[in-house]
Amino acid sequence: MSDALQTAAGSRFAWKDRLLTPWTITIAAPLSVAALDPGRVGEVLSIATGAFAGTLPYIAVAVLLIAGLKASGAESLIAKAFQGRENRMIVLAALFGGLAPFCSCEVIPFVAGLLAVMAFWLSSPLIDPPTLFITAGALGWDFAIGKAIAAIGLGLFGGFAMRAALAGGWFADPLKPRSGGGCGCRKSPFSGTPVWRFWREDARMDLFRSELAANALFLVKWLALAYVLEALLILYVPASAIAGLVGGEGILPIGIAALVGMPAYLNSYVAPPLLAGLTEQGMSAGAAMAFMVAGAVSSVPAMAAVWSLVKREVFAAYLGLGIAGAILAGVAFQFIARG
Repeated sequence: MSDALQTAAGSRFAWKDRLLTPWTITIAAPLSVAALDPGRVGEVLSIATGAFAGTLPYIAVAVLLIAGLKASGAESLIAKAFQGRENRMIVLAALFGGLAPFCSCEVIPFVAGLLAVMAFWLSSPLIDPPTLFITAGALGWDFAIGKAIAAIGLGLFGGFAMRAALAGGWFADPLKPRSGGGCGCRKSPFSGTPVWRFWREDARMDLFRSELAANALFLVKWLALAYVLEALLILYVPASAIAGLVGGEGILPIGIAALVGMPAYLNSYVAPPLLAGLTEQGMSAGAAMAFMVAGAVSSVPAMAAVWSLVKREVFAAYLGLGIAGAILAGVAFQFIARG
């Protein structure tokens, strides 16, 4: 009897997992509008499909780039960032973390035992080549480049702050005992020197095709959802409400956006279209940048990768540095945008 109950319960959860997907929301949202406000369903579809079509070239470039880098085994380059003097490690970790298309957990084998790689942990969730193109497509190249600079700056800020804390005697024995874990992302089977002409090897071409299909599906799935949500945001959320909360000058809207970004952030591909809708409704440029930075640092994969390695006090420092850096990035971007 208990086996039957467990089977039934498992079946219910399986159906729940199948139903609660981005595709479900993407389809259900326009259908709900058609049922409740039929006069505006055409507007929802027009805004969403137009924005999605405009992003397609960026999706194509992003998918090809990430698949090629994975197939070449480019992760092995990260190891070079964690060799040599500490200052050099911090700078290279911030650069690699801010620009390389690998999440924190993919490079855990390279970083265990090195707290200076707070630089990598803080910068890696923020930007990578695919996210750069998606952000540019939704918010423009000024914002995309500004976010890349913010990622590197946040990495440097966190890395040197952690170095100072360690020198002051804080965070003794910061690492957890290694017992696996992480965020469960896919890792490349290749190591050593990257092979840039990967198409000459069957195994690498197999990985290239696999990554191409997986990343294309992933981006299309989340961006379709993002643009439907953006259309709903533009049509149904009063501009005055957005402008009143995170619009205008000063540090308060930026701080609010950073705090709101932590629980509200979905991932780096959904956020740019949503922020495009918010900025159209009155969100300031600085608040948008703070939302993006704080949300990326506090996203589940980013936090899981760090949590798997370090103790609670170091994890708290990671979040604190991320929020502080997000506010600083927002203030700086607001100043530049205003100028």
